[in-house]
Amino acid sequence: MNIKNKKGWIRSLIGMGMLCMTAVIFSGCTTGKEGRHFKEEDKLKVVTTIYPIQNFTEEIAGEKAEIINLVPAGVEPHDFELSTGDMQLLEEADVFIYNGAGMEHFVDKTISAISNKDLLIVEATSDVKLKEASHSHEENEEEHGEEERFDPHTWLSIENAMIEAETIRDALCEADSDSQEYFNGRFEDYKAELEKLEKRYEKELSGLSKNTIVVAHEAFGYLCDEYGLVQEAVEGLTADSEPDSARMKEIIDFCRENDIQVIFFEELVSPKVAETIANEIGARTEVLNPIEGRTSEQEEQGLDYVGMMEQNLEVLKAALK
Repeated sequence: MNIKNKKGWIRSLIGMGMLCMTAVIFSGCTTGKEGRHFKEEDKLKVVTTIYPIQNFTEEIAGEKAEIINLVPAGVEPHDFELSTGDMQLLEEADVFIYNGAGMEHFVDKTISAISNKDLLIVEATSDVKLKEASHSHEENEEEHGEEERFDPHTWLSIENAMIEAETIRDALCEADSDSQEYFNGRFEDYKAELEKLEKRYEKELSGLSKNTIVVAHEAFGYLCDEYGLVQEAVEGLTADSEPDSARMKEIIDFCRENDIQVIFFEELVSPKVAETIANEIGARTEVLNPIEGRTSEQEEQGLDYVGMMEQNLEVLKAALK
């Protein structure tokens, strides 16, 4: 190898090393979708983090924005790690919208690393009254840290969904002031759709014989608070944690004492614990969707937030009769 080529080879190695060092900070150089780029030069470039935020933004932005969501279909958001390709998207974007309330563990680290000074950064829950996490079943702040001080599943309250959508509307208007009338009109249409959904929940969840649901993890506090329900969670906010034998006995006894006939689990998380409890007490299992993300099948079907909330309403009614 001659000196010139050797120097070039060394420079290439150094460049690759620096790239990988940046990736290690976020995802070990491997996780996430690489090579995604914005294609529409004449549209607002928006990056969102999780599906509810993506959907709210799509409903309001319409054809005025190109939206890329970071967490792919079928991936549990708690397991997602940012890649260097994702960071490059943020360097190209005009707006970055995330849920907040501790939902996206990578956000603080990401924001501090972005060099895009023109990027408008929006926390959708900035005007939402957050619900304190219970940290029950021997959970504590040392185990879970500050990021799980609050329940982050804010969008499961339809009222909160409207607040978040309004915050997103305001951000889009700030980023593209020429399209304010368009964004305002689409927001009002979407708000009317959410209000209709909220009235269905109020009407159809009232007067049922039961009010307690048993769920795999503590994701449904906002929904339960809004409609007078009580959630008994097998585990806390961490979706993929598993209970010890003492907690399993406790929840099985609770189900028997309260005549629980349905144990709810989530599509993006293993149903093993829910099935074990259901088999022990002769109950059935059903999906109650926290709408943290979509499966690939739901994405192909075009199933959106409103559609998934309608599905949740049907399984709740069946379980509480």
